[in-house]
Amino acid sequence: MGDPKFRFAGEPWRLRPAREPVRPVVASIPHAGVAVPAAIAARFASEAISGLPMTDWHLDQLYDFLPDLGIVTLIATQSRFVADCNRPPDGGALYPGRFETGMIPTRTFDGDPVWTEVPDAEWIAEAQTRVWQPYHDRLEALLGEWRRRFGKVALLDLHSVSSQPNLISPRLEQDVFLGDREGRSAEPWVRDAVRQAYETGGFTVAVNRPYKGGYITDHYGRPPVVQALQIEMAERVYLDERCPKERDPVVWQGARERILGVWKAFLGAFE
Repeated sequence: MGDPKFRFAGEPWRLRPAREPVRPVVASIPHAGVAVPAAIAARFASEAISGLPMTDWHLDQLYDFLPDLGIVTLIATQSRFVADCNRPPDGGALYPGRFETGMIPTRTFDGDPVWTEVPDAEWIAEAQTRVWQPYHDRLEALLGEWRRRFGKVALLDLHSVSSQPNLISPRLEQDVFLGDREGRSAEPWVRDAVRQAYETGGFTVAVNRPYKGGYITDHYGRPPVVQALQIEMAERVYLDERCPKERDPVVWQGARERILGVWKAFLGAFE
């Protein structure tokens, strides 16, 4: 039956199939999930943690236009506090020498403790089996199917982040942060095409600073067959960072239209 802490309905992911004509692109959204099994939520260290900081708020809704563009989208349903699908399960460092959160975070980006009881090895193993592994099994299957269908595939890993300073970086001044693991997960033309589209759309863009991509970008990027790029976006682009759970309809719609225009501009490069 597994650990009762991980009792939840359905799969730890949901899939939005692409509509025809399908493009050789897979989108991954690993940090928009807000589901937390009750037994795990009971172990949160504070009310602030119960508010799920570090969530990529509403990002799955912001990108709900992707299937209409022919892009299949995989979305994690569980909070990253249950299991972070963009971190290596073995605890290996993605940014050696810098503060990082693990597959089960024990501190937030601000350094606050997450748990009253730090997860032990059994807890971590169960989180990997029940949440982390199914997400990656589905993502790997999608990439394999698209490679067979098209001969190549682009993997776009989508994130958002508060602009406020924390243990990872000072205040973020740019709007969009592209990460290709310093050129290892994608060929330069991929990054350049996406960057040019965002800049033409009026966004400021940084490359590989301070985010060069997490586990998903690092693990799956195998150019030229799999071109993997992380797209991190400042929350302020589409939300009020003081209350990110809420959505201002005017700000939201304006941002969504701009982002849709950017995606339409760069997708031609992946045909």
